[in-house]
Amino acid sequence: MIGIFGGTFDPIHLGHLNIAEHCTKQLSLEKLYFMPCATPPHKSSANVSADDRKNMINLAIKYNKKFDLDTRELNRTGASYTILSLRELNVKFPDQSILFLIGMDSLNTLDTWYHWQEITQLCHLVICQRPGQTFNPSVNTLNYLAQAKTSNIESLKSHKAGKAYFLKTPTLDVSSTNIRENITQFDSITNLLPKAVCQYIAQNNLYFSA
Repeated sequence: MIGIFGGTFDPIHLGHLNIAEHCTKQLSLEKLYFMPCATPPHKSSANVSADDRKNMINLAIKYNKKFDLDTRELNRTGASYTILSLRELNVKFPDQSILFLIGMDSLNTLDTWYHWQEITQLCHLVICQRPGQTFNPSVNTLNYLAQAKTSNIESLKSHKAGKAYFLKTPTLDVSSTNIRENITQFDSITNLLPKAVCQYIAQNNLYFSA
């Protein structure tokens, strides 16, 4: 099984890495790919360049051989629709179960995603809940979860796609938005980011004028 961790990663922080590490260990993933998006349909544009976000991810994940970077969405023109990437990934990994990591906020709005039902047919969803997030999905999503939810890791391995797994992990209460606010207010971020990412932000004067 392989994992796909999508997001803006603007910037990547210890909360992201904590989720990735727990997912990789608990689900025995062969590989976990960080997949930064270029123009997120559900968010405003990123605060720094795609190259800066890519460089920060590489600095943050280089310590773990099971982590890698997938830049397909940065290389694609137009909106970063998840369905397009999952179609491509299923061609690239025809014999692998693909686990797509999402947050509780994304699960709550899943049925607003472009071709959301096909998304659930091309991967297993792994739902990670951050502190303060509530479980409030739509009726459509509840109907999907009623038949897809599993707590059995073997079920993820034996099925190519279609399952939903709630990941139990001690997630850190940190967000990229709060980090950017701390930087603009000259508050400390050293306990929120990998050291190499902190240094990169300082050296390249990122976010200070956000």
